[in-house]
Amino acid sequence: MEDTKEILRRIRRLELRTRARVEAAFSGQYRSVFKGRGMNFEEVREYQPGDEVRFIEWNVTARLGEVRGEAYVKKFTEERELSVMLLVDISGSGDFGSVDRNKRELAAEVACVLAFSAIRNNDRVGLLLFSDHVELFVPPRRGRRHALRVVREILFFEAKGRGTDVGGALEKFNRLLHRRSVVFLFSDFQAPAFGKQLGITSRRHDLVALPLVDPHEETLPDMGTVRLEDAETGQLLEVATGSKSVRDAFAAAVRARAEALSAELRRAGVDRVTLRTDCDWLPSLQSFFKAREQRAGIAS
Repeated sequence: MEDTKEILRRIRRLELRTRARVEAAFSGQYRSVFKGRGMNFEEVREYQPGDEVRFIEWNVTARLGEVRGEAYVKKFTEERELSVMLLVDISGSGDFGSVDRNKRELAAEVACVLAFSAIRNNDRVGLLLFSDHVELFVPPRRGRRHALRVVREILFFEAKGRGTDVGGALEKFNRLLHRRSVVFLFSDFQAPAFGKQLGITSRRHDLVALPLVDPHEETLPDMGTVRLEDAETGQLLEVATGSKSVRDAFAAAVRARAEALSAELRRAGVDRVTLRTDCDWLPSLQSFFKAREQRAGIAS
């Protein structure tokens, strides 16, 4: 475990490195994409020309419209306060990285950008860390010190579990936080079935999945017969990487798992931003914000 001074230095360096990217890339997009997506019901009033038909309150219209000859609509006010929740997988496989950072460090860097985007807009940010169970829950709050605590926990919290249970984490999150939030889910999704919980969370919250990918998890290099250890179970396995059929079978299995994840996310209506340890994450995040901004413009 690193000493306190080194931890603080690393967090400070990460804050400085990501601050410029927040200001350059997301200063306006964050607000336009997420602000105003939450609406609070205020009252029912008489229909006026220009009101959207989809907001007609049919029960009240049926009850009072007969007498007064008017239709009634629901009136909403924009929810000014937004909660951003970061759900981060800290299982054993998150420690894997074949380039200059592992998957957990990548998640921390992007989460830092999202956390500081939130506090710059006076929103609240919270955190849920999970492995094969929920390891830590930090309720959403405002402020720079709180955001720095969130980043520190992602980087340095020592997980007790080694496996991954995405479904269990989503189920626990839904019990802990009832208010609609923007939820960023960081994981390599090497987990048992979680489609049901994914769908429930997507209906209750604005859920975005961020799959974490390392290139050496997609293909096997030709290194002869090697002994590999599963980072989550500790199981040892001898693999003949010199065999082309073994390498092809491994690559096919990886593709099948990626396609299954894509299908699961589509069924649940969940957006995705793939993050790779061997690539700059900024273009992917910018593309996501731009697409959401365009979609919001079309919808309005």
